[in-house]
Parts: sequence; C-alpha cells; structure tokens
Amino acid sequence: MFVPVKGKAEIGIIGGSGLYDVELLEKVEEIKIYTPYGPTSDNIVIGEYAGRKVAFLPRHGRGHKIPPHRINYRANVWALKSLGVDKIVAVSAVGSLREDYRPGDFVVPDQFIDFTKKREYSFFEGSVVGHFSMADPFCEPLRQLIIETAKELNITVHSKGTYICIEGPRFSTRAESRLFKEVFKADIIGMTLVPEVNLAREAGICYATVAMVTDYDVWAEKPVTATEVAKVMAENVEKAKKLIFALIPKIPREPLLKYDEILREALL
Repeated sequence: MFVPVKGKAEIGIIGGSGLYDVELLEKVEEIKIYTPYGPTSDNIVIGEYAGRKVAFLPRHGRGHKIPPHRINYRANVWALKSLGVDKIVAVSAVGSLREDYRPGDFVVPDQFIDFTKKREYSFFEGSVVGHFSMADPFCEPLRQLIIETAKELNITVHSKGTYICIEGPRFSTRAESRLFKEVFKADIIGMTLVPEVNLAREAGICYATVAMVTDYDVWAEKPVTATEVAKVMAENVEKAKKLIFALIPKIPREPLLKYDEILREALL
C-alpha cells in the first residue's frame, strides 16, 4: 500500500489553525504529491533543521481554506508516509472542557472520543480488511518527548487529556458541551484529530498531538470575543513553533512503532 521514499523526510509536522508555515527550515523545497485519495490540503514543504529532514503540511491549507469536515485526511497521511515520514507531530486548536485547562495552555492528549459522522476513516477498504487496536491511540515515546520539551520551555502543558472530536464546522450547543464534560468526562474538544490519528496508526506512523487551548467551550458560560480568541491563538502559535523546533533534534532517528507487529495483529 505504501512505498516510502527513504531519505526524503523522516519527521512530519501537521499544522493546525494559525500554523501555516515553519520558517526556520533550511534547504526548503515545495512539492505536490499525487495520492490515490485525491489532493492533499496543500503542497508539502520539505526542509532540514538540526540535521533532520522535516515535511510540513498545513492541515487546512495556507490561509485556512478547508473546513475540518472537508479535509482529505487520507491523502495527507498517505502523502507524508510516501515521503518516508514515520513520526508525526500534529498541532491543533481546541476548546477546554475543564476549568483548570486554561486558554493558552497546551495539552498532549492520551485518549480520544470520536463524535464525527461522515469521514473516511481507513485505508483498508478493499480485499484486505484491517482491525487496528486503538486502545492507546497515541505514540507514547513521542508524547513524553513533547511534554518534557514543553516543560523545559516553561510552557504550561497538561500531560494527559481526552480529546473529543466533533464533526464541525459548527461548535457545540450548550447541552452537547455539558454532555461531553459531565457524562463523557472529556477534557478538550476539537474537530480534526479523527481520522488523522487512526490513519497514522494504519500507516505505521508514530503520532502525537499538541493541542492548544484557545478558549473554554460553552459549558463554562464564559463568552469570549473573536479578538480574545485571535490573541490567544497567535500566542499559542508562537509557542508551538518554539516547541516544534526544540523538539525536532530530540526525536529518535529509529522507528518508534513496531509496525510489523501492529499490522500482523490487525490483519488476523
């Protein structure tokens, strides 16, 4: 299914809302990848940093042109895998479902709940069927590296959290927000984690998310203005860039997932 081009890239960065470029990359080239699933969100920028080869893809396209329910997740993950990427750091903006997860904080989730409705969730849709375990959906070694690096940079980071992913592009009603908080016990809410995380597992890519809290979801009865959200988002993006570039040199070169074992179990 995947025929990676070795040496083209090893680390993938998927940028979320507000993160449309990573200007510190050197020896940059921009390429268009043609996939069996259609076009990617944007051209992929490949470059080097600290001796590591990095591929950057803005999830919504530059200028935020693609809403969350229209993102071609399969094309994006397939394209990164085809370049040789075996580790992805995904950045996304989220709302908080907890009083102590404040706007401006970062969360590195360890679980998710899927509340999406009509997305393409798998690469395995033909003669081969794969049932992949998602009991622990994120790559733990990469999660821990992100947490440690954020703390070194004095970024307020929460080392655990359940991310509830909704379809979008609309936000939750107050009733839904209270349900997610009080019944499902989720910690943050967003629109882009699923099926990106699922597809990364199927592709054998070590995947972790940096979730940037922009505001409290509507359960909190704390109305915010667009100006306030934009200010927090801009500050989050600058912190995310610092985190990414401090993180890249620390990411091990060797694979962090035993894909042969994952695939063997999934195809039984």
